[in-house]
Amino acid sequence: MIDWLIGAGFLALVVVVYLFMRAGWKARGRRQAGVSRPPVAPGDDVLGPATLEKRVFYVATSKNGDPLDRIVVGGLGFRGRATVSVHPTGIRLAIAGNDPILIEPAALREVGRATWTIDRVVETDGLVLVGWRLGDLDVDTYLRDSTDPHDLIDAMNQLITTTGNGAETAPGTTTGEKTP
Repeated sequence: MIDWLIGAGFLALVVVVYLFMRAGWKARGRRQAGVSRPPVAPGDDVLGPATLEKRVFYVATSKNGDPLDRIVVGGLGFRGRATVSVHPTGIRLAIAGNDPILIEPAALREVGRATWTIDRVVETDGLVLVGWRLGDLDVDTYLRDSTDPHDLIDAMNQLITTTGNGAETAPGTTTGEKTP
């Protein structure tokens, strides 16, 4: 009888914790109701041939300057395996289980390296940081490339260079915050 009561109490505790976590997640979604959804990427026939395509791990997207404030709209809320491809018309990010999104060259602010963001700390410069504009909000997307990410960073920076929007790479970045 005591074992049954302990088990039921533990199960009730798990349910209560889950309900609080769910309520917190829903509240974050309501607070971000005004955040634009990322544009859905068109097919490869519209984007043109990819100059580079890699399998990466999508870590998070957060508000620029606040790597602990995760953006949850439009499929950006959960970590997962992803494919990133760089096209002349933008960056296509296909996170498993979500529609692929398009980061247009004009929206790119910077591409660099980072060491940490929400719930993820890696070796120095172990994350690829993509700074971009989502509607009227500056956001940072963090990707984990298990191979050498220099070719990915170079291809993305090429988009910034060709658009001439004045964004700069953040070389030597060692934290979730970018270097000036």
